Amino acid sequence: MSERGYERASVAEIAKAAGLSPGLVHYHFHDKQEILLTLVEQLAQGVRERVAAGLARVEKDHPRARVDAFLDAYLATGEDANPTAVASWVTISAEAIRQPEVRAIYERVVRTDLQHLEDLVDVLTGRQRAKAIAAGLFAAIQGYFVLAASVPGVVPPGSAASTVRRMASGLLDAEPSLPPHPPHR
Repeated sequence: MSERGYERASVAEIAKAAGLSPGLVHYHFHDKQEILLTLVEQLAQGVRERVAAGLARVEKDHPRARVDAFLDAYLATGEDANPTAVASWVTISAEAIRQPEVRAIYERVVRTDLQHLEDLVDVLTGRQRAKAIAAGLFAAIQGYFVLAASVPGVVPPGSAASTVRRMASGLLDAEPSLPPHPPHR
């Protein structure tokens, strides 16, 4: 699915890529969509394990470092880099637009992970700013995923994590903007 997209990937090709017989895949999965739904859960679990490991390496009283640890884990580089997982996630996000069953599980995963980031940002900014900042950072991450999967080579290696971290610094270190004053009459 990461190479051909959902529509063009057959169960036989998925089985071959996994080193399994098509019959064994059909035994465990009713159809291709069930494979996709399982993939969502597996990818989400992998990211959450990386995030947990990254956060475990950072002390709880360093909230800014905890945000960076989350971002670094989500935008895994080096040995943790997995371009196939990124491409699979992009395929899933595209199918979430088309298939209600995929949308439901995708939305649950995204909302859970976004809430985690929002909670980390909240410690630094307060709830009101945290929601917008976390959403902006998460959108940047998803945008990098789409670019990396759709146009291989366009995103320089390692640049996504460093750029999103710089974005986070700018957003987290900036003074909160004040609402504009109403015009005088």
